[in-house]
Amino acid sequence: MLEDMKAKGTKALAVEKMVFADYTEWVDDETTKLGQEVTTGKRSISKLTATIDKAESDVNGLKSAIGKLDAELGTMEGEKKSITAQRTEEHAEYVTVAADYQESVDALGIAIQTLKNQDVSRPQAMLQLQKMAVKMQGMRHVLAALLETGESKEVAHGGPEVAAYEFQSGGIVAVLEKLQDKFQKQLAETESAESNQAHSFDMEALHLDNLLAESHADREQKAGTKAKVSGESEAAQADLADTKADLADDQKTLRDTKATFAAKKSQFEANQEVRAQEIEALGKAIEIIANPNVAQSYSKHVKLVQVSAQKLPLSFLQERSQAAAERAVARGNAADFLRAKAKALSSNVLAAAAADVANNPFAKVVDLIKGLLTKLKEEAASESDHKSWCDKELKKNKMKRNKKTSQVNTLTAEVEELQSSIQKMAANIAELSKEQAELAQAMAKATELRGTEKTKNLATIRDAEAATSAVKQALVILKDFYSSQAFLQTGKQPAPEMAAYKGMQSGKGGVIGMLEVIETDFSRLETETKADEFESAKTYSTFMAEAKTSKKQKHDHEYKLSLRKDEAEFQTGQTKKSLAGTQDELDKASSYHEYLKPNCGTVHVSFEERQGRRKEEIEALKEAYKILSQKSA
Repeated sequence: MLEDMKAKGTKALAVEKMVFADYTEWVDDETTKLGQEVTTGKRSISKLTATIDKAESDVNGLKSAIGKLDAELGTMEGEKKSITAQRTEEHAEYVTVAADYQESVDALGIAIQTLKNQDVSRPQAMLQLQKMAVKMQGMRHVLAALLETGESKEVAHGGPEVAAYEFQSGGIVAVLEKLQDKFQKQLAETESAESNQAHSFDMEALHLDNLLAESHADREQKAGTKAKVSGESEAAQADLADTKADLADDQKTLRDTKATFAAKKSQFEANQEVRAQEIEALGKAIEIIANPNVAQSYSKHVKLVQVSAQKLPLSFLQERSQAAAERAVARGNAADFLRAKAKALSSNVLAAAAADVANNPFAKVVDLIKGLLTKLKEEAASESDHKSWCDKELKKNKMKRNKKTSQVNTLTAEVEELQSSIQKMAANIAELSKEQAELAQAMAKATELRGTEKTKNLATIRDAEAATSAVKQALVILKDFYSSQAFLQTGKQPAPEMAAYKGMQSGKGGVIGMLEVIETDFSRLETETKADEFESAKTYSTFMAEAKTSKKQKHDHEYKLSLRKDEAEFQTGQTKKSLAGTQDELDKASSYHEYLKPNCGTVHVSFEERQGRRKEEIEALKEAYKILSQKSA
């Protein structure tokens, strides 16, 4: 008992030491991990704080920049509003002034036409203009302009005496025509000034719009950046709070772990000391009790009394007789047990074993059961090995058949795809060859038409140039003649009653005018024909260049397609060879599967059932052997 106590104490001492060593190792790992996490947390806090400070600084800078942009946008919008208002005023003024000038020009046109159609004196003409001024706003400006020219003085003091039939309003008409030219010029100048002002406004407004658009885009970009940086700052602040909380938890856990370890270590050291002292005391006690004097005294005075109190043993013959009877009973029990099990399991093996146990001597029965157990175990092992081999071969064969079937399907699909691709490429090659022939024919036709057209155009240009030169010479001669006639008729002669004849060139459709029209027609013909020739040549060059490029591209494409077709045909042959080889391997695998099926696949009772029955038979034999072995001993 003391030795058991010492062994138990020694084991407990070692177990406690091992447990504390594991705990110490865990504490070291945990302390190291927590220390690293504390360091990482402090470093993360430092980084997050710096990130937040930078983000806040960036946000403040963006706020300031956005404020400046808002001020600039307000200034530019105010400036645009101001120039828009100014432009509106300028345009309104232009509309008024232009309307006045236009009314004056229109009124002058009506007045000039009216006075030309009537034979009135200058006072009558002025009176008529005054009447027109009552009805027409523009005529008032005309009368004001007439007063400035001094033409109305003759109306006030009386004009020169002239015959009643003589047209006297010619002078006023000339003045009015001058005024009309003046007003038209002022109207044109006003319109030009309006156009310049409008253009200047448009350019300035466009510039302001561009600046506004850029400023708005810049503001939106800065606002987006500010929102993004603010979001990052808020996320960093949240991370900072979480990191600080995690750091506090890690620091507390580290302190608690160290404090707990210190307490545990102190207790462990105290326990180890007590256990060592206990083992030492037990050892000393065992040493004292194990002394020979003590042991002999124990045997003499204690064991003798215990032995005398026990029942005396049977004689040797009685023991043998009793053992034989017990063995016979055991053999009968074993036979009965095996018969019952044989009936329950429908086992011929157990039935035969029961008969052997009942009819053979005890010693032989034990050997029979041992041999039967060995045989059943060997059969079980053999059948297990056979099933393992069958399972392995069937699985390997199935995997091979599946693999080869998949490969056959894949290769068949590849062959079909390659054959389809070859047919498509052959069709494309034929189409490309046809298109090249058509392009060559079109290029030849275009060259023929271009040659005919060019010959015709060059002939037309030569004819037009020659005709233009001839007409110019004729015009020089005629213009010299008519100009000399005009010079002779400029003397101070009394105007005849009929209109003076100045030559046919003075009328519409005169010879000079006709020749000038003819010259213009020939010049236009020359210009247009040259333009047509240039465009035709350009079109022909473009067409030929494009056709040559297209023809070359089609030729190159046809050549590449031919190479690809040849490669595909070669690949088809190789794939067909691979398909034939794979199909042969699949056929062999299928044949091997047919060989395996009768040897491995056809069973009336499953392997698991056979193994279960054999296991129960073995267990029954073991039980019978146990029954016999108890009595054999």
